Amino acid sequence: MILVPNGFTHTRETLARSLVVRRSWPVVLDLSVAAVGLACFYGVVLLARYWFGHPEPEIVISQSPRALPLYAFYSVVRIGLAYLLSLVFAVGYGYVAAYNPRIEALMIAALDILQSIPVLSFLPGVMLAMVALFPTRQIGVEMGAILLIFTGQVWNMAFSFYSSIKSIPKELSEAAGVYQFSALQRLIQLELPFAAIGLVWNSMVSVAGGWFFLMACEMFVLGTRDFRLPGLGSYLQTAASRDNGTAMAWGLATMVLIIVATDQLIWRPVIAWSDRFKFEQVESKSHVRSPLLHMLQQSHALKLLHRHTTGSWTERIYARLAKRRLDAVERASTETAPATSSTSTWLSILLVVIGSALVLYSAVHAVGLLRTVQRAQFRQILIGASATFLRVNLSLLLASVWTIPVGVAIGFNPRLARIAQPLAQIAASVPATALFPVLLLALIDVGGGMGIGSIALMLLGTQWYILFNVIAGAMAIPSDLKEVSDLFHFKTVQRWRTVILPGIFPFLLTGLVTASGGAWNASIVAEYFHLKGQTMQTVGLGAEISSASDHGQFQLLLLATIVMALMVVTINRLVWRPLFRIAETRYRLQG
Repeated sequence: MILVPNGFTHTRETLARSLVVRRSWPVVLDLSVAAVGLACFYGVVLLARYWFGHPEPEIVISQSPRALPLYAFYSVVRIGLAYLLSLVFAVGYGYVAAYNPRIEALMIAALDILQSIPVLSFLPGVMLAMVALFPTRQIGVEMGAILLIFTGQVWNMAFSFYSSIKSIPKELSEAAGVYQFSALQRLIQLELPFAAIGLVWNSMVSVAGGWFFLMACEMFVLGTRDFRLPGLGSYLQTAASRDNGTAMAWGLATMVLIIVATDQLIWRPVIAWSDRFKFEQVESKSHVRSPLLHMLQQSHALKLLHRHTTGSWTERIYARLAKRRLDAVERASTETAPATSSTSTWLSILLVVIGSALVLYSAVHAVGLLRTVQRAQFRQILIGASATFLRVNLSLLLASVWTIPVGVAIGFNPRLARIAQPLAQIAASVPATALFPVLLLALIDVGGGMGIGSIALMLLGTQWYILFNVIAGAMAIPSDLKEVSDLFHFKTVQRWRTVILPGIFPFLLTGLVTASGGAWNASIVAEYFHLKGQTMQTVGLGAEISSASDHGQFQLLLLATIVMALMVVTINRLVWRPLFRIAETRYRLQG
């Protein structure tokens, strides 16, 4: 008989148990991944049956809590597809604008105008076009709703990617040139990683914006047609119209549950993953952690899938692109200019001529419509534009006062971010228009009115753009800069002036631009509101647009929209463009 000390026996048993756990845990992960894959496959089949079926003339929205799981699934799919479309558009639009100086100013001005146009202004054209494309299938109405949600998500993401490309450090661009990166390789290995942090946080506020506009996109009236889609937004809107408080509570609870689950299952792992792309020369002491991301990284099935798909494909693609680039350089050194250049030139001229003809045709008809506008109406629109301009800037100022310090505190403290980020997402996702009646009644009771209420509604809808961008900017500040400020014992004012404000400036600028567009967008609802059978309004350009739309005065609607577009373009040229230029030159990170 061999006597073994008790301590050694206990250590050996503990070691054996840990080995069993380590060997069995990846198997559990692989089974979980397979279950998620099967669930996604079933979801695709369920959607295919519904989308490609015949459109229902008028869908009855059930108020039973039992309908919420299916409704929530439909809404999540719509927001998810709209987000993927927004991501592709944002990367493409930002890339083209950043690398084409001739059309850069025009594209940024167009982006400013588009983000200031309300989502419901896109509704008639988008929905009628989609229904005409798929007249016998439900997918037409579904695609229309997805595109409407897309118009409420995409603009701040495009601004974020554009400003990130313009802020890439010079030495990184030079290194990509030295190693002769192709355009695709530069995009995947330099531009997307450098823009990852900003894109992730702007993605969160974009998805929150999707929830914000969900009620308007899933249930609306267009002429004599009543469009209803089964979803969480239509469930909440039906409950609000019927004054069903119980159903409203069930719907809001479901929305909050989905937002929290999305934060833990998607955004928290993505934030931890994007932390690896922070531009710094020393390793950070604090890292954003995600248990789910750590578990996924231990999955054998995902490792095997990566090794045999993306891992091998990317190397082959890069090798082929490098060979084509070398062949093109050799041909360019031995051949003259290609003969197709004249063809492409004539094609460009033809497109310019067609586009100019269309613009001229539209301008002539617009001028004819504007001739009926009276001088007093024109004066009223100018007065309203001035009032809305002051409200927009006041809402930006009030939002900046609290979002900048709070955003920096969250970005510098990962523990605080784990608590504050889900709360901010929930607050940003709750539709402000649902809270506005309560807020307006409270202001009326204390002696306020639409003047103060319109600023409050603008603030509710725009402050999150600034907050999420400031958080992204604070997280992107290199750790070596923070350590230097600690080493030299910077005071609070000096730390803000030399490290924090310069570090977050490009992100803060993106947040201010998108918040400004959101404020102009929200003015149409904030300055003209229907409450208890009465129409409450204040002096403003948004009120002029809403009133003209209600009364069918299309000449006033066109004139007010033109004035708003001109003001947005003027602000872009006089304010935002010079500030973007400063961000590109003075506040770019350099090694």
